[in-house]
Amino acid sequence: MEVRLTVIGCSPAWPNPGGACSGYLVEGRLLLDCGPGVLAKLRQRQPWPTVEAIAITHLHLDHWGDLVPWVWGSLFGPGESLPRPKLWLPPGAREQLRPVLSVLGSEDMFDRAFEVSEYEARVPFTAAAGLEVTAVPVDHYAIQAFGFRVKGDRVLAYSGDSGPSEALAEIARDADLLLSEATLENGGYDGPDRGHLSPDEVSEAAADARALRVVLTHRPFEREAPPGVELAYDGLELEF
Repeated sequence: MEVRLTVIGCSPAWPNPGGACSGYLVEGRLLLDCGPGVLAKLRQRQPWPTVEAIAITHLHLDHWGDLVPWVWGSLFGPGESLPRPKLWLPPGAREQLRPVLSVLGSEDMFDRAFEVSEYEARVPFTAAAGLEVTAVPVDHYAIQAFGFRVKGDRVLAYSGDSGPSEALAEIARDADLLLSEATLENGGYDGPDRGHLSPDEVSEAAADARALRVVLTHRPFEREAPPGVELAYDGLELEF
């Protein structure tokens, strides 16, 4: 049975024109990342999102920033009568976010709006009915970051933000779809502590992993994609 993936937002750290940052909806139930602009895009589809779970790859703001307005809409707006989604955060994230959230609202604001848990590296967790997620550590500068392997009737591999890493092959091994960031130009370089990929590097990782299909995301509008690649855009719906 095919699985549906909807690209809610696919911009890099700065939004593409009219775009939202990272947010990918699996089977209408599981949201992978929730960057700025994602909540507004979701609200174009229904009055308030009814996702069962949200899983965050890392704590760069373009991957979790819209959890903050989600809190206010859940507590005081159109989401207040709806069940709280599960929120899966990286290990240690609750403590790391505590001082930030105390300034934005209150230390416990996420606990008031979501059912919050922290996943563990390489320990599968059930994020939503029929969808099992395994978080695998990836290289993203000096920050703790993860890619996700999502198993339902098909396997979706999501790189999150990653530089070149053997973990990409682990995440994408025999996957039906690899959704991979490709922020850099081919031949581009983002410093000795790598944090992003070029299209050629994605292709190499996909070949090593024997992924069946590859879609590039997190790519700046200003950088043309090489011919022949499949590129994500806001609103794209895929079945695989």
